[in-house]
Amino acid sequence: MSLEEMKKSKQKKKRNRLIFRTTILAVLVAAVVFALVSNLTSDNTIYKAGDAAPDFQLKQISNNYDAETIQLSDYEGKGVMLNFWATWCKPCEAEMPYMQELYPKYKDKGVEILAVSLDGTELVVDRFIDKYDLTFAIPHDKTEEIRDLYKVGPIPSTFFINPDGEIEEVVNGALTLERLDGYLQAIQPNMD
Repeated sequence: MSLEEMKKSKQKKKRNRLIFRTTILAVLVAAVVFALVSNLTSDNTIYKAGDAAPDFQLKQISNNYDAETIQLSDYEGKGVMLNFWATWCKPCEAEMPYMQELYPKYKDKGVEILAVSLDGTELVVDRFIDKYDLTFAIPHDKTEEIRDLYKVGPIPSTFFINPDGEIEEVVNGALTLERLDGYLQAIQPNMD
């Protein structure tokens, strides 16, 4: 191979590498643009104080509560404590006795507690209900559809909803008896 042919061969290889690298770069840029556009257009709504609480319907786990299904909109005019929890969550378990202690007092004042269980099976939840003699509503979100709707991350997470169906407060983490009492007071309807 002559010197001239070797130069042409090198130039051709350089050109091919440049074309290859440019193509790869273009594909990467397109992927980044697609990811950004997808994230901007998807529903990433994080519900916060002042937002309307999204409606949902879930099957009730049997306990002393009457309804077979729970629909949030059925509680319009009442304050609602919407708590996401699971039996395997120790902080969730710690706040359950406080919820049960305050429930009779606030139920009479127009406040309901909906403790949405994220457990996989009803049996463990039934045992938990019996262990703590829970009397408030415990709907079962076994597919985590409502957890996704509310964009709940770590549990326990609690949404305090006023009688107009708006979120008053969102609390991530376990509540003390005093804090829980204060939040329940804040969402009770005016009984004038």
